[in-house]
Amino acid sequence: MMTLKVKKMVQDLDLALKSNQKSLENIIKVEMISRPGVELAGFLEFFDKERVVLIGSKEYQFIKQLPEDTRHERVENMLKQKPPAVIFSTNVQVDDFFVKLGNRHNVAILKSSERTTALSSRLYAYLHAELAPRISVHGVLLDIHGMGTLITGKSGIGKSETALELIKRGHILIGDDRVDLYEQSAGTLIGSAPKILERYIEVRGIGIVDVVSMFGAGAYRENKKLRLIVELEHWKKGKQYDRLGIETETVRYFNTDISKITIPILPGRNVATLVESAAMNQKLKYLGYNAAKDLVEKVSIKARTPKEEREDD
Repeated sequence: MMTLKVKKMVQDLDLALKSNQKSLENIIKVEMISRPGVELAGFLEFFDKERVVLIGSKEYQFIKQLPEDTRHERVENMLKQKPPAVIFSTNVQVDDFFVKLGNRHNVAILKSSERTTALSSRLYAYLHAELAPRISVHGVLLDIHGMGTLITGKSGIGKSETALELIKRGHILIGDDRVDLYEQSAGTLIGSAPKILERYIEVRGIGIVDVVSMFGAGAYRENKKLRLIVELEHWKKGKQYDRLGIETETVRYFNTDISKITIPILPGRNVATLVESAAMNQKLKYLGYNAAKDLVEKVSIKARTPKEEREDD
């Protein structure tokens, strides 16, 4: 199970801490957030204590209308459940009693500079991205003309060298050697590099290369939607490689199928150009144009045309 410290969320979302520092060590385990309504009315039976609590203008105005003793009692009963954090939107005042109760029960009391609706959307998207299950794959992920392309293959096949050539041509590195994937939604996979490997690529004979220092800030981005897998393999004599591209092989990660092509490696083949062309061809397919099907259709029409008409062409 993926977990997240409140401290990291505070840093990533630029939140202000109102309670003590100890609460920054609280652990967030679920991506869903809680907008307390019936809980502030005293009904806590279905309160999920593992969710981050968001207090917007409506919740705050409801609290303010309660008698002071009732207000303190309801809030304390909620914080006794020890949710990891309570976040107030920009237009909501963080009263001292909230901070006092947060310190008492070790609940992080945080303040955002965003309005409630925008904060709610951003917070859910952030927690989903941070807490979604992940798998790691061996390969290099690049943004090639807007297509997230994962280059895979056995060690020593030339993945990083191919990636370096593509970066030199203006394409963008996401991750080298290890790529972490998570499913943002059904049909959408997002790939990124582990924090320690960001910006770096390893090339045998050269060593570690920082692509930002070498090619500029535009040579690296943090994540990208995966659209294509290109597997590099040494040419296998007798193996039938796809020559038309009619049949599409796929690889499934979580609940998402990703198109995959296999490129055989032979001396003299420009692998970077082949990978670049594969990404562009896949992009055209997403845009509705399939060159292989178009050619087959033209050949089929030609074959059905009477011989006399074909000779006139």
